[in-house]
Amino acid sequence: MDGGSMMSRWVAGAMLALASTQALAADEPSRLDQVIERKVLNVCTTGDYRPFSYRPDGANDFVGIDIDLGRSLAKSLDAEAVFIQTKWSNLLADFKAKCDIAMSGISVTLPRQREAFFSEMYLVNGKAPIVRCDDVSKYQTTDAINQPSTRVVVNPGGTNERFARANLAKAQIQLFPDNRVIWQEIAQGRADVMVAESVEVKLQEKLHPGLCAVNPDRPLQYGEMGFLLPRGDTVFKAYVDQWLHLTKASGEFDRVFDANMK
Repeated sequence: MDGGSMMSRWVAGAMLALASTQALAADEPSRLDQVIERKVLNVCTTGDYRPFSYRPDGANDFVGIDIDLGRSLAKSLDAEAVFIQTKWSNLLADFKAKCDIAMSGISVTLPRQREAFFSEMYLVNGKAPIVRCDDVSKYQTTDAINQPSTRVVVNPGGTNERFARANLAKAQIQLFPDNRVIWQEIAQGRADVMVAESVEVKLQEKLHPGLCAVNPDRPLQYGEMGFLLPRGDTVFKAYVDQWLHLTKASGEFDRVFDANMK
C-alpha cells in the first residue's frame, strides 16, 4: 500500500471517529435543557469566601458576588437558583454529584480543568498577603514571608493552601478550618500572614481595622476566576459564556461587584 492510500484511509478513519463522537454528544441532553425543564439551577458554593460567597452562622441565605450572579443566571433561564453548600476540599466531588454549576470565587487551575469545564474568566484576581498593619514593610515579597519565624495561616483544601505549600514551605503553615473568621488569627496575634486573593484581602482590610493588604494590585501570583461547568457540555458552556458577556456589557456585573465590596 502506498503512502497516499495509507494517508487517505487514516483521514477517513479520523473523520468517521469524529462524526461518531459528535453524534454521541448530540444524543446526550445538555445541562442547559435539563435546567430549563426542571426550572431549577443547582449551584455549589462554599459560603465561606467573602465577597464571593458567604453565609453567616444562623443565616438561611448566602450573600456575595457569585450568589447574586447565580440568581441572575437562573433568572435568564426562567429557573430558581438553589445553592448547595460545599467546602473547598470537596468542591469538585460535590459539583459533579450534585450541581449544574459551581460559583464561589473559584480560581481557574489546570487540575480543576482536567475534571471540569470553566466558563470564560470573569475576574483577574491574584494572590496577595494580608498582615497586621505594623508588619506591612516586613512581608513585601514571597521570600520575606517564607522564613522559619513566619506563621502563615491558611484555610485547607483550596488554592490558598496549595500556594502556601508550594511557595512558603519554610514558614510555619497553620491550618484553620473556618475561612469566615480566619482573619482573627492574624488580628489577635496567633498568626502573622495569610495569602489569599487580592479582592478578598482588600475587603477584609476594610472589615478589620488593624489589618492591611500588602500590594494587592501587584499580587504575588497571577490568577483568574471562573465558574465550574460539566466537562464536555459545550452547549451549556456557550450559554453561560454568552450570559456572562452580556452581564458585563450591560453593567450588571459591575453593579453586583461594587455592591458586595462595601
